[in-house]
Amino acid sequence: MTLITLVRHGQTDWNVARRIQGSTDIPLNDTGRSDALAAAELLSDSTHHVIYASPLVRAHETARIIASRLDLAAPETAHDLREREFGEGEGLLVEEYLERFTNWHGAPSGAESLETVRDRALAALDVIARDSRRRSAPVAESVIVVTHGGVIRSLLNHATGGTLPREGEMLRNGSAYRFEAAPGLLRLLEPISS
Repeated sequence: MTLITLVRHGQTDWNVARRIQGSTDIPLNDTGRSDALAAAELLSDSTHHVIYASPLVRAHETARIIASRLDLAAPETAHDLREREFGEGEGLLVEEYLERFTNWHGAPSGAESLETVRDRALAALDVIARDSRRRSAPVAESVIVVTHGGVIRSLLNHATGGTLPREGEMLRNGSAYRFEAAPGLLRLLEPISS
């Protein structure tokens, strides 16, 4: 078994504006850098062996800040843990998106389905867990993965049979969720913060 802690990236200006980011590469703002430091502090009470990040700059910068504070090597990139692609919905304000596409399950042209996001994220976590068990020194039994709200939401939904997160519940920037992972298994152990 591998412990995987998913961390949502720090805040961006588009988070503040409530604008759909998706795969648009938006950097952290100053509050986002503080979110990353707070996440590092939250995670500092346990041992972690390696850190991964989505390739998007907001997640990768968050991971670099956490890695620096926890004295970990630079983050490894996990391409399939990038945020959901929203197609023509990217850049819209949340209210505009919901008005145009009715709900989050709507499929704007060029957008990924929530099921596609879940499936690619689960496959990426399987690879990370398998690779962590193959590392020789030290054995990477505890892994941090910095990713995005949509990815974490899809994995929480999967791991809890649809009970979490609750409808309309926001996943705070810098929040963390610990899972146990093994081939074909992802079990939520605890939200470290929410």
